Amino acid sequence: MNKINPSLIVSDGCGNVVDIEEYNAVGMSGNRIVDIPPDEWIPLPNGSQLMELPGRLPVGRDRDSGEIITLETDGSEKVVAVAAFVAPAYTVGYHTAWETLPEAPVLPLYAYTAVGWHHGQFYVPALRIDGSIRQDPSQFNTNRINKAAETVLQKYPDNRLASHLVKNCALTYHCPAALNYLLNRWEMPLPTSQVCNSACLGCISLQKYSGVCSAQFRIDFTPTAAEIVEIAVPHLETAPEPVVSFGQGCEGEPLMNAKLLIDTVRGIRKRTSKGTINLNTNASLPDRIAELRDAGLDSMRVSINSVRNKFYNRYFRPKNYSYDDVLKSIRIMKEKQGFVSINLFVFPGFTDQPDEVMALEDLIREYHIDMIQWRNLNIDPEWYWEEMNPPEQEGIGIRNMIDHFKENFPDLHHGYFNPTT
Repeated sequence: MNKINPSLIVSDGCGNVVDIEEYNAVGMSGNRIVDIPPDEWIPLPNGSQLMELPGRLPVGRDRDSGEIITLETDGSEKVVAVAAFVAPAYTVGYHTAWETLPEAPVLPLYAYTAVGWHHGQFYVPALRIDGSIRQDPSQFNTNRINKAAETVLQKYPDNRLASHLVKNCALTYHCPAALNYLLNRWEMPLPTSQVCNSACLGCISLQKYSGVCSAQFRIDFTPTAAEIVEIAVPHLETAPEPVVSFGQGCEGEPLMNAKLLIDTVRGIRKRTSKGTINLNTNASLPDRIAELRDAGLDSMRVSINSVRNKFYNRYFRPKNYSYDDVLKSIRIMKEKQGFVSINLFVFPGFTDQPDEVMALEDLIREYHIDMIQWRNLNIDPEWYWEEMNPPEQEGIGIRNMIDHFKENFPDLHHGYFNPTT
């Protein structure tokens, strides 16, 4: 692998980016400015985006002096920090480095990856954690999608969930899972819940008083079991590697509609035994998890920012449940021979703190976790760090952490997407 040291990227505040050859790009691990290992840079993946960061000055390392320097506006030449939002299937190792100016706004809900320029192309510190092409931009043809949308709407004219998946999820938000549903392949989303029993700091469907906007609106109705079964069964019967998943970005917590989910799972399994029925969840209601598994639920993906109780609570801000309930749900699902993934919200410098690594090891050993989905946490890094207020402990590096778990848990699966079990 080539060892490279990209130059710093900055913006002029109008969307135009340039590299500054005199400075090396550096990264953030937690609240520390760090040099990014040369062998962790990869070309910016297709489907990624560059973002300029309002109210934030770029920070780099002077190649000559070796000093960390904040670049400031000089006369009429404005400079603004730049980050990359990396495409799905990639886990990032470092945030971009900046200095925040007074009155800077809270950043929208994205993951702010370091980015540099080397030999004619952009580079980011990231790792392709999942080989599946299911959300690669090359897999989505606009003409095919538009034709498929018309077909679905004509086939299910009275199905509100089908209409929601087409008009809102696929054609408005361009949700890759909804687009794959239209193209009859892989994982299909099944949103149901308008409410939630968490008040997650970085919730993408509901933000109040945080200064940031929701990335998308929640579903505004509750589909019936008949509506869900009507469109889920054909997908499971005909799609390659079929998965249908409750728990999406456009909803709250699906367990708030547990009876609906149980009736739906039973209805699906009365008509087909094919494919995987999955639940993306906060796993807050253990008894309901037991009922869902008995009804035919195959897999459960549990979202967790930290396996340390106090930091879990600071992010999820649970209502009428505890982290112990989450652990109980995991135990029940495993005792009933179900598949359990941890949807780990990766935050460089926090997720890879030694105490967090050890706690995750204990969780995997005790509960026999099947898979870690290494997903980048979309949130303003400074906001998250302030809210978590973790101990001063240097991270071991996200890539080092992943390598550590691969070596020490050879049966553990690693990825980004829900697999067919």
